[in-house]
Amino acid sequence: MKILFICWGNICRSPMAEYIMKKLVRDAGLESRFEITSAGVSQEELGNPVYPPARRKLAEHGISCQGHHAHQITEREYRDADMIIIMDRLNYRRMKEITHGDPEHKIHYLMDYTDTPGDIDDPWYTGDFDQAWEDIHAGCTGLLKYLVNSPVQ
Repeated sequence: MKILFICWGNICRSPMAEYIMKKLVRDAGLESRFEITSAGVSQEELGNPVYPPARRKLAEHGISCQGHHAHQITEREYRDADMIIIMDRLNYRRMKEITHGDPEHKIHYLMDYTDTPGDIDDPWYTGDFDQAWEDIHAGCTGLLKYLVNSPVQ
């Protein structure tokens, strides 16, 4: 199962989701079942590492994101992904443009896998990396539970 997490610049929310999900999958002993990556919908942060406050928040939980460099989603990544998990409505609108309407219906909101569907606010603007962590962790936990219990897996 190839999962691609998406946010605006690929320096805060989507890499946080990528590395949180990788840890959850590793802790569950399911690494062989998943390929997990992230990308952005813009070119604004190309090549940049994870934003320092996001990197620190991951490190607080023993998660390294060393070696991550932001990139924009490619057509090939869209084709190859089984699921594309986005953070907010702006990501959704941009992804619909990039993918010409999501013809394969791969795009899903991360928070749809929680009891509180909706957007994950961008901590780049809010400065609230604690809330971003909580939302993303809850979303990844719910997504993994869904995938493990899904008949497709």
